[in-house]
Amino acid sequence: MNAVCKLSESLMLARKTIKAKILELRKGKKELLRREYENWQRYLRGDKKVPLYSATRQQADRLLKRLEGEIKPNKEYPLILRRDVYRADTKLTPYWLKIPVHGVRGGINVPIRPHTPITEEMVCREAKIIKKGDEWFVYITVEKKVEERNPKSILAVDLGIRWIATTVNSNNPRPKFYGRELRQIKGHYFYLRRSLALKKAYKTIKKIGNKERRVTNDILHKISRAIVNEALENDSMIVLGNLKGIRKNGKVKRFNRKLNNGFPYYKLSQFIEYKAKWLGIKVIKVSERNTSKLCHKCGHIGIRVGGFFKCPSCGYSSNADYNGAMNIMKRAVGYMPMAGAILTQPRTR
Repeated sequence: MNAVCKLSESLMLARKTIKAKILELRKGKKELLRREYENWQRYLRGDKKVPLYSATRQQADRLLKRLEGEIKPNKEYPLILRRDVYRADTKLTPYWLKIPVHGVRGGINVPIRPHTPITEEMVCREAKIIKKGDEWFVYITVEKKVEERNPKSILAVDLGIRWIATTVNSNNPRPKFYGRELRQIKGHYFYLRRSLALKKAYKTIKKIGNKERRVTNDILHKISRAIVNEALENDSMIVLGNLKGIRKNGKVKRFNRKLNNGFPYYKLSQFIEYKAKWLGIKVIKVSERNTSKLCHKCGHIGIRVGGFFKCPSCGYSSNADYNGAMNIMKRAVGYMPMAGAILTQPRTR
């Protein structure tokens, strides 16, 4: 009995989203899918008499409740389905998606090609269908049970403006910096959008917005993968700052502009978290309050100018993001008094 309990305690539920393309459809299926997708959009905008499959209608009601009825007029919302993905090996593809359609018994079965295999230990939880031009894509949320790794060190991650992520490991005080190019990219697209807005080139603004999102997401995936690999190589648990209230804390106009124009702290945090959990790496969050202001050596409030930090109390000076990461690490040890004695204690320079 004790052995069973210990085994269950070491398992955790990991979740991620797998993108798949819906392959070429016959005219009849394409028309049915288009009709259900458009009826979904109409239902969300208040047309409650539109014909829609009952389970899909329930999903729409849940979405409306979550959004509190605030539907953007020019936005298309993903069609949310139940977890009806199944395997049927054919020459076309081994994966198929069953889409419930109003008035069609059993719905329609469409072939899909995921970017990564959907293995037997995965459980499909939800599917979201998105239309991009003439192509259809489905984002499938999958879950699996993974064995949680036993950490021997802490990897603290500080999220900032100059470098979007700075990491410090408790068994190696030398920091690693990630994503300086992202700051340049966000600035470039910000000024480009502003100049196009003066010319009222709104269609072009939308196009470059899509391109910026693709470029940004690609960089974020690479950064999050590198951080998770760093944790994996050092048998580390990952500690992130809790991002709640980050916009409220920014008092500088330039700082707020970067945050409010989509500087993707939350998205990077999500990417790190789901990639880590998929590999059994423990992730915790600690308060970020004043981590950029306090000296990690003596705890007094210091002076930060750009990327430089100096403490007037003890005279300590360093890279500001490194100081923030060290503060996050110290808080992680404080949050875990039991684990603090086992994990490698943080060393300072």
